[in-house]
Amino acid sequence: MMSVSKALSNASKCACGSTRKYIQCCGQYIKRGELPTSAEALMRSRFTAYFLSDEAYLLNTWHSSTRPAKLKLEDDKFTWDSLEVIATSAGKSQDKKGTVEFIASYTVQGKKQQIHEVSRFVKENNQWFYVDGVVE
Repeated sequence: MMSVSKALSNASKCACGSTRKYIQCCGQYIKRGELPTSAEALMRSRFTAYFLSDEAYLLNTWHSSTRPAKLKLEDDKFTWDSLEVIATSAGKSQDKKGTVEFIASYTVQGKKQQIHEVSRFVKENNQWFYVDGVVE
């Protein structure tokens, strides 16, 4: 299987579903190295990193207690299409934990699919990390 990597220019609309340009949205975290200020911002940037097949960003934002050694994105034969954030709980700049419920749409072998997940995030040393998720 092979992941179909897509590219985003700085002026492109961000893949995370916001109306902002990539560099003003998730690109500020993925490309510029700024830290997301909320669990939702991290969730959106992680979706965009999957969209871009950016394994380094995904691993760097994954909490060390649950982070895999490698993701092997090049082995996946699907494309990430869209993200819809359903709900958030805590996860703001002053919080230490938060959850984000979302539906991510993707295409595999020409068929549209969705994953519905509630992801958990923690904030350590002023940085948000993805911990794990429960698929609904």
